[in-house]
Amino acid sequence: MIPVPADQRAHRLRRGSRGGRPPAFDRERGIATRYEKTATIYLAGPHVTGIFRWSAR
Repeated sequence: MIPVPADQRAHRLRRGSRGGRPPAFDRERGIATRYEKTATIYLAGPHVTGIFRWSAR
């Protein structure tokens, strides 16, 4: 096991229960992934996101 540096350990203690990543889901994150190799699939991403946002109202 590699030891954790002291400053990293102190930073983790300062953050407390908040952790490193926000628990919320970022809807925009999935738009530009490596799976969208064609323009059609890439342009479908914002449409699907819009449908999800519209239906969540």
